[in-house]
Amino acid sequence: MNEFDAIVIGGGPAGLAEAYDLKAAGKNVAVVENYQWGGTCPNRGCDPKKILLSGVQARDRMVQLKGKGFSGDQVPFVKWSEIEAFKETYTSKIPDGSRDGIINAGITAIEGSPKFISDYQIDVDGKIYQADNFIIATGQRPSKLNIEGNENILTSTDFMNLKSMPKKITFIGAGYIAFELATIASSTGAEVHIVHHNDRPLKEFDESFVDDLVDQLKNRGIKFHFDIDTKSIAKFDDQYVLNADDFSLVSDLVVGATGRIPNVDKLDLEKAGVKYTRHGISTNGKLQTTNPRIYAIGDVVDKVQPKLTPIAGFDATYVASVITGKNDKEIVYPAIPTLVYGGPELAKVGISTDEAKKDPDNYRIVDQDLTKWFTYYRTNESIARAKVIFNKNDEIVGATVMSNEADEVINYLTLAINKKMKHNEISNTVFAYPTPASDLQYLI
Repeated sequence: MNEFDAIVIGGGPAGLAEAYDLKAAGKNVAVVENYQWGGTCPNRGCDPKKILLSGVQARDRMVQLKGKGFSGDQVPFVKWSEIEAFKETYTSKIPDGSRDGIINAGITAIEGSPKFISDYQIDVDGKIYQADNFIIATGQRPSKLNIEGNENILTSTDFMNLKSMPKKITFIGAGYIAFELATIASSTGAEVHIVHHNDRPLKEFDESFVDDLVDQLKNRGIKFHFDIDTKSIAKFDDQYVLNADDFSLVSDLVVGATGRIPNVDKLDLEKAGVKYTRHGISTNGKLQTTNPRIYAIGDVVDKVQPKLTPIAGFDATYVASVITGKNDKEIVYPAIPTLVYGGPELAKVGISTDEAKKDPDNYRIVDQDLTKWFTYYRTNESIARAKVIFNKNDEIVGATVMSNEADEVINYLTLAINKKMKHNEISNTVFAYPTPASDLQYLI
């Protein structure tokens, strides 16, 4: 029997961060991975997706500056085969690099499918491993609609690995994954459709900003079909037919972007006394499960915080501090920015505009059109907006931003929220000019 101080289940960003932190604290650590070392984000999620989006961003700049530095009848589309191959130069190195990294650090790498056989033991393909503590970091995977013909639906992972882009592609769902992948596909020249079961996409974001984003994507040629409840996907020769009541749509490919589900179903958590819901593993304020010697971190946890890679790392560092006895307080999350990459980008952080509107005595909202500001004028952006929320102490507590630079701006605003900065602290800071940072004094 192999015995360890801690066994981490899952070799993605959360699990690897956990293992490194515990090893640095002198613990004897093992990591179990049953699929792909490195996890979702670097292999088939945020990192490769942003590489693909680099082509979108380059093309968008040319479109925006057509007649203002770039000429010609048509801006060229992104060549999918080339940018996908570029993406592969990055992702192909991730699994071996992730595994080799922990081995070189003195951490034991175990490959196979783990399942609990007691509250302190797991079985990995017939071998028994024991630990004082377990940390579950198995993440999530794309869900599939439970409809007839769902075997004909590709996942976001499948999309990332396409070797050629079809002429016509349909995305089911209207969350951030659908918006981002649709933006990528449209920039290659594909005819793109988004089908959604209601009329409210990106429901976690300010509705007026979402409406503007939908309009911008329509201008790109993306077609939206709202209030369509997909019933089945049928295949005829090399095409697929999406069927709903009084609606059908023929495409070359159909990609499902209807959410993600936690990877808990094959762990036999019941044998370890660990409870979970369809949203993930239940934990207390110290990220302990219902078995106090077993922790859960990252996307597999049932919690209100967004399931993002930086949060997974934050969880890992926290749990390591608890296990090593350096921290006995419950976890406290800072303001967390969330972002929809595309053209333009949509980002938010902190108190939402809906929350602020319900409590006007404590919050005020400043809504600004930034389109003519120099930062956005110089690249001829078609839209740039920001809503910033202040509390009674004139501290910024929330924001929503839409522009091609929203990812950069939302990080500045996140820092301002977490540091409880007021306007005079920003205005008395000298930033490089002209940049989005130098605009901050006019935003807050």
